[in-house]
Amino acid sequence: MKKKDILKDPVKHVDIKSFDATDIVESMKEMSFTARDLGRASEIFDMMLRDKGCTIFLALAGSTSAGGCMQVYTDMVKSNMVDAVIATGASIVDMDFFEALGFRHYKGTQNIDDNKLRRLYIDRIYDTFIDEEDLQKCDATVAKIADSLEKRPYSSREFIREMGKYLTKKAKKKDSLIQAAYEKGVPIFCPAFSDSSAGFGLVLHQWKNKKDHLSIDSVKDFLELTKIKIASKSSGLLIIGGGVPKNFVQDTVICAEILGEKVDMHKYAVQITVADARDGACSGSTLQEASSWGKVDTAYEQMVYAEATSVLPLLASYAYHKGSWKKRKKRNWAKLFD
Repeated sequence: MKKKDILKDPVKHVDIKSFDATDIVESMKEMSFTARDLGRASEIFDMMLRDKGCTIFLALAGSTSAGGCMQVYTDMVKSNMVDAVIATGASIVDMDFFEALGFRHYKGTQNIDDNKLRRLYIDRIYDTFIDEEDLQKCDATVAKIADSLEKRPYSSREFIREMGKYLTKKAKKKDSLIQAAYEKGVPIFCPAFSDSSAGFGLVLHQWKNKKDHLSIDSVKDFLELTKIKIASKSSGLLIIGGGVPKNFVQDTVICAEILGEKVDMHKYAVQITVADARDGACSGSTLQEASSWGKVDTAYEQMVYAEATSVLPLLASYAYHKGSWKKRKKRNWAKLFD
């Protein structure tokens, strides 16, 4: 088979505006197991939206963006359901920025010869395929943006803001998370920014500009994110997956304390994950465990053990159609750093 025979059926992103999940989620509240967990999680997320003083952080890890949830995150930002995003570099660059440049993810299969895919320069995320040649064009675009900027240390938020600015003029697909966040004043942080196409692009930039180049300052990321927590009356977390984004945003409470600032623990928290707590990993550590560290209050928290693409659209559609976001004051935390 040729590459064109394999990369022919693009992943289509779910549109939470096109269906109303309110009734099914309300019904799930009266069920058991994961259904009831999702019902409670949806209820807590709506509580965040109704809390006038609450800053809502979206922590995003894993491949849900490539798997069909990219539009969900964009719609949440556009609908003022999210005030700041903390994500892996892959979610933001390899998936969102990648598609904004006009490239696609494709439906595939896990039952395939991966050596054959390698020969064709096709990358696989479980049952989703990506053209590696397109990804390298994405890398080169990151390098191009870096080449155009003042040579100094940047937080990932600052650099992603420049990516958003670039997309307002150059995007082939206008409905990206990066561009929507830039236009809505929603800062995006990638604490492990270089672990993505951004890393390849920035290495290329530094390789070509050995003496005078920009770099990413992850400590500045931490300080900036903590400043948002300090400036917030209360806060809530919507965590998809786990890993670095989850721990990074939870740690803002402790960081504020280290800086001598008194802040409350995150008042609300929802996590959707397939990881468990037995191996001590961050992705599976419970929100109750985070309370022992002084990070998350236990009054309004809910773990949902499910693969996120199967339940996140229901939670997000429920929140969208409940409409509590319509009465929220726009935070525009990006202005905090201007």
